[in-house]
Amino acid sequence: MLYLLLSCLAGISWAQIINGTGLDGVTRQLHVSRYPTLYTRDFDDCMGGNSLFNASKFDAAYYTDNLTVLFHLDGTTNVRDESVIFHLAIEAYGETRYNTTYEPCSGNITTMCPMNADDPIEAFGVIPIQRNEVVLIPSISLNLPDFDGLARLRIFSNSTENQIACFQAAMVNGQTLSQPHIVGSIVGGFTFLAVLASFATAIYGIKIVSMRMHYAHSFSVLVIFETLQSIFFSGALSVDWPSVLPAWWSNFAWSAGMIAEHSLIRSISSFTGTNANISYVGGGGSVPANTDGGVRGQIFGRSLALADTLYTTHLNSFPRRSEYNASDPYDYNWRGSPRKDGMPMPGTWPGFGGTLSRVNVPIASAFTLGLVWLLVILGAVVLFIVVSNLVLSLLVKTKLLKTDGFDYFRSHLPGYVAVGVLRTLFIAFFAIMTLAMFQFSLGQPAGPLAVSVVVWAIFLLGLGGVVIYSWHIRSREGKLELEKDTLRFETRKLFKVIPFIRTIRASKLETGQNEKPRRVFGSIPIRYVKFTPKEENHKTVHQDEAYIKRFGWLSARYRGTRWWFYSFYLVYQFVRACFIGGGAQNPMAQVFGLFAWEIIILAIIWKMRPFEGARNTAVAVNMLSISKIITTGLSIGFLPEFGISRVAATILGFIIIVVQAFLAAVILVLVALGIISSWMSLSRNREQFLKPLDPVRIAYYEHIHVQATGQPLPEPKPQDDQENGTFNVKNVRRAPKIEDEDPDIPDGQDIPDIPETADITSPASPEPDTMRRSRANSASSRYSVSSLPRGARVHRASWSSRDFAQWDAEMTRTEQNRASRSRSNSLRMQALNQRPGTLSPTSAPLKRPMTPTREHSMEIPRLTVNTDVNEMERRISEERNAEVSAGGLAESPAAEGGEKRPASRRTVSPMTPTDPETNPEKDRKVE
Repeated sequence: MLYLLLSCLAGISWAQIINGTGLDGVTRQLHVSRYPTLYTRDFDDCMGGNSLFNASKFDAAYYTDNLTVLFHLDGTTNVRDESVIFHLAIEAYGETRYNTTYEPCSGNITTMCPMNADDPIEAFGVIPIQRNEVVLIPSISLNLPDFDGLARLRIFSNSTENQIACFQAAMVNGQTLSQPHIVGSIVGGFTFLAVLASFATAIYGIKIVSMRMHYAHSFSVLVIFETLQSIFFSGALSVDWPSVLPAWWSNFAWSAGMIAEHSLIRSISSFTGTNANISYVGGGGSVPANTDGGVRGQIFGRSLALADTLYTTHLNSFPRRSEYNASDPYDYNWRGSPRKDGMPMPGTWPGFGGTLSRVNVPIASAFTLGLVWLLVILGAVVLFIVVSNLVLSLLVKTKLLKTDGFDYFRSHLPGYVAVGVLRTLFIAFFAIMTLAMFQFSLGQPAGPLAVSVVVWAIFLLGLGGVVIYSWHIRSREGKLELEKDTLRFETRKLFKVIPFIRTIRASKLETGQNEKPRRVFGSIPIRYVKFTPKEENHKTVHQDEAYIKRFGWLSARYRGTRWWFYSFYLVYQFVRACFIGGGAQNPMAQVFGLFAWEIIILAIIWKMRPFEGARNTAVAVNMLSISKIITTGLSIGFLPEFGISRVAATILGFIIIVVQAFLAAVILVLVALGIISSWMSLSRNREQFLKPLDPVRIAYYEHIHVQATGQPLPEPKPQDDQENGTFNVKNVRRAPKIEDEDPDIPDGQDIPDIPETADITSPASPEPDTMRRSRANSASSRYSVSSLPRGARVHRASWSSRDFAQWDAEMTRTEQNRASRSRSNSLRMQALNQRPGTLSPTSAPLKRPMTPTREHSMEIPRLTVNTDVNEMERRISEERNAEVSAGGLAESPAAEGGEKRPASRRTVSPMTPTDPETNPEKDRKVE
């Protein structure tokens, strides 16, 4: 019994293996469930619904390993008692590469020999082919991603010799650039991280001006979405695309709201006038194939009314295609499905409809689908901001968050919610306007058309009104004047080699004598708007906290002189949407108009360079604009007036993909850098940071300060003591004292007191080689100058052996930590290392543009000694003479109690700043 069972299993297994000789002439054993070289996907009626069949299945495949072509057709018909003949053709890259005629009767297809309305049709045929019959199919095309080809099955009546049915399906080779689950997920993940980084910089801080400055240098989410949407909407031009481009663009469809969730498409299909629940294609005999020659009477054996009745009956009882049976070795899962309503014919990719068909979105449902996802995103934005506020509040209450940097955000939740919603609508402006204008061009149905008109008006009037109101708020503090000027076109050289023409206003011309004469090609009189503030000390737009609160979501990322660029951007995107969405019915004007518009905008944006952040400028001004121009310029070749071959169109398509892929890769890199810079911005109130990145962080703070103010950081300037009659004590260093030259004093014997009179000389006297090392570099040096301010520390009046032991111990301390962090002659480190009680040479309140410790301004006291210089020199000379006459000891009253102390020499001179963190209890730094 066991032997019989094993024999049956072996027979079944052996039955799944066949022998085949491939295109290379090699015979090999093949599994029947293998994937074919080319196979079909979705199919449709290529007679526009006039076929006399209802087909639920049409599959075709081409195997190069055994040189066979198969087809499979299931369906029903109203035609009765009619013999037919098949014609199967395979097209690749715009040309017919294989075609054959097939007799159902000779192929043992009993359901079609003859064809009868009472019997369901189930036709399956395997056609062996010769090598010379498929030699026209390029071998390289079998391995290229997104094979551009189709299979077309046409059915003819033998009695009338007329075509009565036609079904067409797109052919693929299993390799594609359409990877939305991989590419789309990666890009979407990076975009989400960029949103988090940008949001964090917008809510962290205690001063509005500082928050805006750091937010402006985070990577713009608007720029990211504009890049991704520009890639996807490249396929919205009304040209015939090669198959590789819609496959590539499908990875970015989510950025425009084209997420084809099946249940959502099905729920809005009734509103948009499409049928998303299709199980078959074809006309089923409701429309005659040909009115000439009595074709209907010869094919149909009954009246038109009876045919309509049978047609309705078949529609109500039409069987769906059976599911894939994995246990059947002769079944396959590469089969396609009937194409949904409102999509182009499979194997063709015309215009925006062809691009949307790649993501299974009917063009009539595009606007409604995008609007639904926009509402979902708006709800998610509100929920995200509210939840973030609750989480931060919880962390503060549980004392897990010790900083007060989020207090402003927590106390202004409604304002942040409103700004988040408005910013989201501003980002979605281009996509919604483009989809609405596409809906205008489609016309019917009335429901989506009416909604698109309302939404279009809300976006245009709403955001446009906000922009105008922001101008009004800003201009009421001054007046707008219309000035005259002249725009000149002059010759320049790019990189000192490439000649190009520069545009410059006559009022901006350099008037120096060393200016080289330039050749002027022409000039144009222009007028521009000039804003003149009413007050002389008028706040700039980035210093006006009230304006930032209300309209910072529009102007915060732009330079102070280009704060109004958001209004120009809105006009640019509106005109661009008019070309793409509104010009869909006129491909020539659409493509050429958009190409010229992108060139003009590139020249204008390149001249203005509006963004304050370098990364935003690099992408939005340079790479994104250039990518749009290249893509639109190459799309001109796809116009039907030029008639290029599909092979040439595919080559152009790969060039466009390379350009856009490079742009997308740069976006991911800049998002990663933006996350790091945002992390540095969030650490600006912290003194501790990663040591390798600490210099980068300080340089980043200086960079954003220069970009925000337009002025470099001030450098420390030496004070002119003779001119001002004063001098500044920047650093105090202990000079060698008289007792240092005395022999060692035995323990227990007191050292004579040293008078407090100081010898203020500069530079200090050099120490002899035999002398013990000076304490000037010690972290715990004490300053014995009685004229120091109250906050300074006075030198001890007596010394003991314990003091000398402590001195020796301190002199052996390593100075590596201080040396690694000292920044001599650097104003920025003097500002960064300020602590309470530390003195500074500046006399005015110092508003630090950015520090890693504080955001508020600090009052820095100034230590000055107002003493007549001549009088000081006289006193120094008298004290020096007295010291010599007394043998090195001078009598002077002590600071307290009338004690006498040895006179010590004292020097005031600059020194390298030490790190106060090395020994904060002992170190003192007087500036």
